[in-house]
Amino acid sequence: MTVRFVLASRSPARLAVLRAAGVDPIVRVSDVDEDAVAAALPSDSPHEVVVTELAAAKAAVIAEACAHDPELSTGTVVVVGCDSMLSIGGDLVGKPRDVAVARERWAAMAGASGDLLTGHCVLRLDDGRVTARGVAHCGTTVHFSSPTERDLEAYLRSGEPLAVAGAFTLDGLGGWFVDGIEGDPSSVIGIGLPLVRRLLAEVGVGIADLWESAAAHRDGIDDTSV
Repeated sequence: MTVRFVLASRSPARLAVLRAAGVDPIVRVSDVDEDAVAAALPSDSPHEVVVTELAAAKAAVIAEACAHDPELSTGTVVVVGCDSMLSIGGDLVGKPRDVAVARERWAAMAGASGDLLTGHCVLRLDDGRVTARGVAHCGTTVHFSSPTERDLEAYLRSGEPLAVAGAFTLDGLGGWFVDGIEGDPSSVIGIGLPLVRRLLAEVGVGIADLWESAAAHRDGIDDTSV
């Protein structure tokens, strides 16, 4: 079975994880208004629900676009949407966007631990129609070190923490300031491979299907009739 894998995210880290795992996805960016989606939820929604609803909203937008895309409206397509946020000290925080906010975040994170929560939504489309859906979240506990003021200021100047959930990365410059994790490393980077594997199974797609489809694409073979 040929399956085209669509990643509903602009995240280079998620793309890198998937490529390292043998999948070269088609990237489509949803541009969902995350603040509006979160604001529409009850104010007492559990943090896990927030990230999962955001992931589902991103996947739904891209699935709709695929249905009207001549290249993706036939055959089997899986759309994967993700959203990551850090739950720490009772707060759920996403991308800080500016240096001042990132500095405040690190004041709370330094020497503390938080849970990096990532919502996942997998939609299967057959000939442009959603035929199956899998939704779940995973959480990984992250133990942060206490960077020196000089190191933190240098990290903030790098710009990296401004555009990532929780103002840190595991696979980049921020890795220097993570003492350890408890859980799935790939979920901290933004897409939990074990969870995605289970969700793909729920919609009838195996990892072997993805690898074989990727190999066929590289070799220029069209086996959509299989």
